[in-house]
Amino acid sequence: MSLEQDLFQRSGSQCELCGSKDDLQVYAVPDSPDGLENHILICGICKEQIEEPEKTDPKHWRCLNDSMWSSVPAVQVMAWRMLNRLKGEGWPQDLLDMMYMEEDQLAWAKAGQATGETSGGVEHKDSNGVTIEAGDTVVLIKDLPVRGSSLVAKRGTSVRRVSLVHDNPEQIEGKVEGQQIVILTKFVKKV
Repeated sequence: MSLEQDLFQRSGSQCELCGSKDDLQVYAVPDSPDGLENHILICGICKEQIEEPEKTDPKHWRCLNDSMWSSVPAVQVMAWRMLNRLKGEGWPQDLLDMMYMEEDQLAWAKAGQATGETSGGVEHKDSNGVTIEAGDTVVLIKDLPVRGSSLVAKRGTSVRRVSLVHDNPEQIEGKVEGQQIVILTKFVKKV
């Protein structure tokens, strides 16, 4: 059997990441040795978003909640890489915390990240110039009125598990009094 036939059989003729049955194609996982176990069958939408990070739709990748548990190492590696790319959204960090991978698979997954495949290149810094990562806790350093609401986020308020705005290094998102708001990084201090 050919590589493509093997992958169609292994996957049940569906995308191994999102489960779609449309526009399926063989995808060689970057930064991996050759062989069947290093290829996956994915749909055109997944492929486009993997190869062009600016087109990534976080809602599409909710499917990783299922595919991260695949018994196929190449699928686990791609799920891990996409979850890391999206961890600024908040929910992917929860999945990463639950995910288990063997050491050699994790090294393979991180090899792709090191080549810049999952890096957006935008760095978020707080008022003191300290780098803010997704999932960090920050404290407001001034009272901030929240647009479109009567809420005023008070100085000293702790905002846990912030997510990063991927295309703007001056903005982060977090919950204050149960409301998700965008906060300018110049008004926060990392804890």
